[in-house]
Amino acid sequence: MSFVNPNRLISETSPYLLQHACNPVDWYPWGEEALALARREDKPILLSIGYSACHWCHVMEHESFENEEIARFMNEHFISIKVDREERPDLDEIYMTAVQLMTGQGGWPLTVFLTPDLKPFYGGTYFPPEDRWGRPGFLTVLKAITDLYRKERTKIVEQATALTQHLQQLHQRPANTETALLTSQLIQRAYLVSLESFDRAHGGFGGAPKFPHSMELNLLLRYWRRTGDRDALHIVEFSLERMARGGLYDQVGGGFHRYSVDAQWRVPHFEKMLYDNALLVWSYLEAYQATKKSLYRQIVEETLEYVRREMTGPDGGFYSSQDADSAGGEGAFFVWRPQEIKRILGERDGALACEYFGVTETGNFEKGASVLHCPDTPEEFAAKAQMTASEFASWLARVKRALFDAREQRAKPARDEKILTAWNGLMISAFARAYQILGQEEYLRAATSAARFCLTHLKRDSKLLRSYKDGQAKLNGYLEDYAFLITALLDLYEARFDLADVKEALALAQTMIAHFWDEASGGFFFTAHDHERLPVRPKSAYDGATPSGASAAVLALLRLSEFTGRTDLRAQAEETLRSHQSALERSPQSFAHWLCALDFYLGPVVQVAIVGEREDARTVELLRVVRERFLPNKIVALASDEQLAEWDSISPLFRGKKSREKGPTVFLCRDYACQAPLTEPEALEKALSD
Repeated sequence: MSFVNPNRLISETSPYLLQHACNPVDWYPWGEEALALARREDKPILLSIGYSACHWCHVMEHESFENEEIARFMNEHFISIKVDREERPDLDEIYMTAVQLMTGQGGWPLTVFLTPDLKPFYGGTYFPPEDRWGRPGFLTVLKAITDLYRKERTKIVEQATALTQHLQQLHQRPANTETALLTSQLIQRAYLVSLESFDRAHGGFGGAPKFPHSMELNLLLRYWRRTGDRDALHIVEFSLERMARGGLYDQVGGGFHRYSVDAQWRVPHFEKMLYDNALLVWSYLEAYQATKKSLYRQIVEETLEYVRREMTGPDGGFYSSQDADSAGGEGAFFVWRPQEIKRILGERDGALACEYFGVTETGNFEKGASVLHCPDTPEEFAAKAQMTASEFASWLARVKRALFDAREQRAKPARDEKILTAWNGLMISAFARAYQILGQEEYLRAATSAARFCLTHLKRDSKLLRSYKDGQAKLNGYLEDYAFLITALLDLYEARFDLADVKEALALAQTMIAHFWDEASGGFFFTAHDHERLPVRPKSAYDGATPSGASAAVLALLRLSEFTGRTDLRAQAEETLRSHQSALERSPQSFAHWLCALDFYLGPVVQVAIVGEREDARTVELLRVVRERFLPNKIVALASDEQLAEWDSISPLFRGKKSREKGPTVFLCRDYACQAPLTEPEALEKALSD
């Protein structure tokens, strides 16, 4: 439904806000105009937070925000503000925590009622338009809030003030007084929790809905490497295999959906997020290094091809997400029926494809449709179909191509074309790491192009901005924007060995410390010191769908310290770890990336410094030896003899080193001790094995 007069959101660039620009609701974007009006008219603020790919956000818009009766009531009694959580994660962090404290649960759309001074006093998530399913209807809630605000104002202000004070306390950590050693026992504790929640029948952790938990899988790989515990490796392999064979993974077009609504990974919530796909590429790459199983390489290649095809802008930046919904409704773009597949492939191949992908007449989704998944492994199905492995691979490639081409004729889900610095950092890392391990030049080109985009369009002076859309970059960068982009630049350096990447990462780290470091208690704030004043200055600690900005900052500073020899960076990383030590002990499953950072901190970290020409065949072979091994706690640097002086200006890493007469030379250091220089790949392989 569209309306003649658009509201104030029509001037925004966020696709999510623009989706609401023609609602009859008199929406405001978050800003001084709306906040001043709430104070002037002494009206409560109705804050609605969501994002473009959110299915239930679309539902609530259609049911309530396009409803003229509901809109009239909102316009008369509230100042209504719409926020894209991907642009303003600070607001989402504060008010999501408030709603979770009030109701015990959270999610999107997030609906919060605030006093004019921004203190929350009531909230929830999705509200139906009228009373149903045991939930109060949205109009019922609006009328009750209006009545309460008029008759019980003093009580509301008292409760809102108390809740805000509690939120402030949650984000104020006392000055660090912990003296206990940071040890691998924290990592072992996390492993035992993962072991207990591991779904031995279907992989992953817990029941429905089931999320990928990529960071937890990465941590288990590190635990396996540290201890040799095969159960940890089994959890990772079994989970990755089941996700790859399930409906969570787009079997035709590549890439992962947000989560599975069932415990078997069969039916996903269909939105595709850039960050999920980046983080899962990290996991599958590391599993490939650890096991050399071709499935993991295949999933990486197909996922990155999806990102290059669907999620990359003309200037190299990566888009944010694709919707769950399309013209035919939720998931319509992705589901199939037997007759359709047989029409595309013919009767025989169509019947085989239906069997392989679990497509039946009754279906596993709405109205008899099926989400493609693979009940059998390729080996099992090839045996049933009496095909050799090569015959099956050829047949499957042909089938996927035909289904993909047919699916391309359907109406595609909407795409959120915001380019976010933090999420681009994650995907730059994914491409850079994929290039290092798989060697495909297009991956390096994609990483380089996206990094150039971020540093050109999303950096102003020394500071980062959050979001870019339609030629406009805006909003101050958050901690995660800095931490993820620093990580990306270090990964890009290890891919192409341009010292400018390390210098840029170091400059961003210095800006991050200057603007986000908590001088009183240690650790990092979510927002910079010159950010807009809000009721709470959050310190987001938990690793959620993405690593927390603080845990990513810790690992980035530890890596930078190894590259540069800057002990002050390591000290700040250590202080941040210590400031969260009790939380890591209390709830390790919520701090998986923190514990990956702890694993790096505990070491041993291997420093691999190579003096030689990058294009030299022997250098390429030495790099291959290093890159094919699962060595998460390492740094790799490369300089020609002519570049050594430039390195000396920022780091002692290459001091006193030069190539030998035999050509490129590797200097391997571990636990503050350096080995004799190496020139032969076989000797390097042995040294790394030792």
